[in-house]
Amino acid sequence: MDQAHINIYFHPAFILIAGAFLIPFLNGKIKSTYMLLLPAVSLFLILNISYGDHFIINFLNHKLILCKIDKLSRIFGCIFSLVSFIATLFALKSKDNVSHICAFIYAGAALGVTFAGDFLSLYIFWEIMAFASAFLIFAGKTEKATAAGFRYILIHILGGLFLLAGIVLYVNKTGSMEIDHLTLSSTESYLIFLSIAINAAICPLHSWLSDSYPEATATGAVFLSAFTTKSAVYLMARIFAGTELLIWLGVLMTAIPLFFIILENDIRRVLAYSLINQIGFMMCGIGIGTTLAINGTVSHAFCHILYKSLLFMSAGAVLHVTGKIKCTDLGGLYKYMPFTCIFCIIGAASMSAPLFSGFISKSMIISAAAHNKLAFVWAALEFASVGVFVYAGIKVPYFMFFNKKSEFKVKEAPLNMLFAMGTGSFLCIFIGVFPEYLYNMLPYEVNYIPYTSAHVIAQLQLLMFGALSFYILKYLRYYPKETCSINLDFDWFYRKGSEIFYKIVNYSFNLLNRICDEVIAVKLTGFICKTGNNLPLKISNILINLYGSLFIKDKSKTDDLKTKAVYALKNKTVPIGLSAAFGTFFITVIFFVIKILQQ
Repeated sequence: MDQAHINIYFHPAFILIAGAFLIPFLNGKIKSTYMLLLPAVSLFLILNISYGDHFIINFLNHKLILCKIDKLSRIFGCIFSLVSFIATLFALKSKDNVSHICAFIYAGAALGVTFAGDFLSLYIFWEIMAFASAFLIFAGKTEKATAAGFRYILIHILGGLFLLAGIVLYVNKTGSMEIDHLTLSSTESYLIFLSIAINAAICPLHSWLSDSYPEATATGAVFLSAFTTKSAVYLMARIFAGTELLIWLGVLMTAIPLFFIILENDIRRVLAYSLINQIGFMMCGIGIGTTLAINGTVSHAFCHILYKSLLFMSAGAVLHVTGKIKCTDLGGLYKYMPFTCIFCIIGAASMSAPLFSGFISKSMIISAAAHNKLAFVWAALEFASVGVFVYAGIKVPYFMFFNKKSEFKVKEAPLNMLFAMGTGSFLCIFIGVFPEYLYNMLPYEVNYIPYTSAHVIAQLQLLMFGALSFYILKYLRYYPKETCSINLDFDWFYRKGSEIFYKIVNYSFNLLNRICDEVIAVKLTGFICKTGNNLPLKISNILINLYGSLFIKDKSKTDDLKTKAVYALKNKTVPIGLSAAFGTFFITVIFFVIKILQQ
């Protein structure tokens, strides 16, 4: 197949979205092969489509670019297709066709967002991604999953409205729909920024993530961990690189989740908070905006998708086998699930340890902060890097596999899940050992060497002392005890705020309703009815009296005319002359009113 043919007829996003609808009609090995083939074909296309704009549509005097290929979009497209393949392999034995369809539409929409060259295409794929991902949460089929799914979709609808409003203002101002770099200097830029910030789970807009991801199915959470937040990272890098506000928001994101990671009992909630922590590093890199920082952000997004999906897969495998996912319910599973245990440890080590993927990517962002003399940011990132490794990287495998004797005598995870985790583990180690393969794909030329003796020794010291502190705290029993509890996050403000807002609106509108009912429906209507009762007869009396006083001297004739008028009105027969008089009177009144208004 030649290059031009690929460019014209195939869009990587449509391969997944359109291909999803054929899944329910297939069975057995054909279905499994087909599902694995879709992301593989998508990846092949992404690697082979030439740089530039493709799939251009003229729409209402605007140019829609459905596929814009450059180094930034290509690397994100590659990792999205790659993780789609791994996650599909992990979910291969699932019989829930609805989840399969939604997962592929979700992944395809994420590719659509990545390659969109105009704001209208971006908005359409953005909304498809939101709704498709919501159904992966609903697929949990529990009361909590349903409630979390509704909260999730409401938050993302709000974000979509902000995006749409920003796009409308931007197009009205510039006359162009093409996506371009923006600064926070106008209403439309703030609206677009806020929309992306919601999807990036930037604090304090992050509660939807820790609320919803843990309620998805064991396989659905793997897809969720990869696309929504990383699509937002891509858009921030594309549109708002160099925005200083992102540096401080990123620092906040790296710090706040650490406290919840310590307190959380649910393993997948721990992973959700550690995901927010790692997005904070990426936001800092985008805010710094130098070539080193952007390269670090993009490479860390690539690596983070791999090792975070690996951790969610290991947690999902444990949930699939045991039906449990809380720290207080698990432990000692290393005897029964040794491969899953090893893969989980690899995923945890990939956060920061040398020879693993996170070490060669995250360090670029920290170094960029140091090169730009951002001492506080550098120190905060170093602290957060060690903190998340200690409180998530150690906590997750420790409580799942080593904490206590297992009450479960279970078998190892299914073979397809092991292959998926094995693939992710291999990539985490391969990238950590041979970082040049990833560096060659980055948007800018890389002049950075991660494996210097000073860097390796310093990182090992931090990690080892961090691990030592964890075990000392556990040994002295100062480490917070794992308990089955609900830890309120910033969603407390949303919930209380919405409750107060509801009470205020409910009272205000009900008060207005009562006023309208009493004043308009009862008093005003009663007055009109009372005034309008026998109104024609009253008007006739007034006109006849006026007519009689002016033209009739004999009072008996005036009374006789009144009697005839009453008779005519009661029998609904009005003399022609009287009707004409009424008509003339009203026309005269209207004429004078118009004259007065014109003056």
